[in-house]
Amino acid sequence: MNTFSDSIGTALALIASWDPALWTVVLRSLAVSATACLFAYGLGVVLGAWLAVTRFAGRGLVLLALNTLLALPSVVVGLVVYLLLSRTGPLGFLGWLFSFKAMVVAQVILVVPVVTALTRQVVEDVERQHGEQWASLGAGPWLRGILLAWDERLALLTIGVAAFGRAISEVGAVMIVGGNIDGFTRVMTTAIALETSKGDLPLALALGLLLLAVVLLLNAAVAGLRRWGEKRHSVSVAAPKGWVA
Repeated sequence: MNTFSDSIGTALALIASWDPALWTVVLRSLAVSATACLFAYGLGVVLGAWLAVTRFAGRGLVLLALNTLLALPSVVVGLVVYLLLSRTGPLGFLGWLFSFKAMVVAQVILVVPVVTALTRQVVEDVERQHGEQWASLGAGPWLRGILLAWDERLALLTIGVAAFGRAISEVGAVMIVGGNIDGFTRVMTTAIALETSKGDLPLALALGLLLLAVVLLLNAAVAGLRRWGEKRHSVSVAAPKGWVA
């Protein structure tokens, strides 16, 4: 018996049969990560654009700390959030521990540095090319940041996909603050870890395949949008050449 091929076959059968246990976990994962990325993306883009166009004392240390946070271990984030939300913690009165909200908070903390750092780099690169032009027209740092971010919206969309990938693929933080409770806080990554340890390889493999499919579809969508944007830009640049007064 080939364990790998048998597991693949059973995993595909689970996906095709719309197994309720499987798809409940998938939908919960998507909901948690999408909610976290919505908050993290909005905050990260604003902070990143501001950092790109603003100069202040200690900016280098802030950027150093930001780049360090890119490698922040998810289990450390989970531990900190756990201590904050535990019954004896400063935010224990919220009663969020082992809940959907706790997992969202943990993923927001993980994703914000990614969005902020990448946005800052993208906007700062454009600032070097066009920032003086906007400044000469009287645009302050905040307005320049917004305009430059909008100009690079397709690049920022790619950053959003990277952020979502970071959120939906992490396991340590959501395991700690969510508790991996069946029917409530179990998501794809925690379920994969649990089912693998239990020996239920087909279910774990099915979840893994769906996780990869989600990321693949998102990247394909962004690639399509980028091609559309490049095509539209090339048409707009070429149009004046055929224009006749």
